[in-house]
Amino acid sequence: MVTVASPAAVPRPAPVTRSVARRGERVACGVLMAPFFTLFVLVFLIPVGTAVWLSFFTADEPGLGFGPERTVFVGPRTYQAVLSDPTFLRGLGVVGLYCLLYIPLLVVAALGLALLLDSGAARLRSLAQFGLYLPHVVPGIIAAIIWLYLYTPGLSPVVDLLARADVTVDFLGVHTVIPAMVNIALWSNLGYNVVVFYAALQAVPREVVEAAVVDGAGPVRTALGVKTPLIRSSIVMVVLFTLIWALQLFTEPMLLSQSSPMVNSRFSPSMYIYDAAFTRNNYGLAAAASVILLACTIALSYGVTRWTNRSAAGRKATS
Repeated sequence: MVTVASPAAVPRPAPVTRSVARRGERVACGVLMAPFFTLFVLVFLIPVGTAVWLSFFTADEPGLGFGPERTVFVGPRTYQAVLSDPTFLRGLGVVGLYCLLYIPLLVVAALGLALLLDSGAARLRSLAQFGLYLPHVVPGIIAAIIWLYLYTPGLSPVVDLLARADVTVDFLGVHTVIPAMVNIALWSNLGYNVVVFYAALQAVPREVVEAAVVDGAGPVRTALGVKTPLIRSSIVMVVLFTLIWALQLFTEPMLLSQSSPMVNSRFSPSMYIYDAAFTRNNYGLAAAASVILLACTIALSYGVTRWTNRSAAGRKATS
């Protein structure tokens, strides 16, 4: 005769309490976030803290420069020196003008090309994407050297060709040097942002586009009134990243300064920092200028984010 054990005799696992489950979730979150916070501390907080610390000190040589050099605490005087330096303020104005020209051109051109590729009107779409993205693979310093060759009179075939047509263009003149830098940046970064926008457009539901077409919307109205608002988050991301990159303008003016007297050693804030640290050996001044540039970058990024959030909230409220 076979006996069967009753269900009550089978041991059951103890129920997991809510506190234990929450503790496990916190441990898992901590393990997953640990690499991010480690990198954040190593590559951001420590360098920023070091820069802030250095900005409060300066090197002093007592005895009319014949005594031993010593580090002296000067407090916020280095920040006052930077903010009262007309070359640094002029550099901020140059970067501001560069951003006003570069960011709208990049966003509008990249978005327009992405919409054109997504519409299906462009043929050989894969080849077009590859051709647009290829300049981004070229390192920035190599791209600047290429365009410096094309801008320099006597070397550039473009300048010689225009001269044969009795057209004189000084690409490195006082009114054209900033547009010349904008052109270099556009050539290097346009394709990358086209890929970003095109990927975002691929996630737009096709039924939404088809409904707009059924309602009588033409290609332009569909692109601007339907597709563009649906990829607004990608547009904001591109604007933010482009703004942060543009405020650190360095490579293009540093190379163009070799051929143009319009670009001096303190043309942009980043060049001012480089000149203060490695030419004048004033690391306190360079650190203070770096902290000021970081504060401007954070403030502008925060302003763009707040403005976009308010405009989005306003649209939702009106709708």
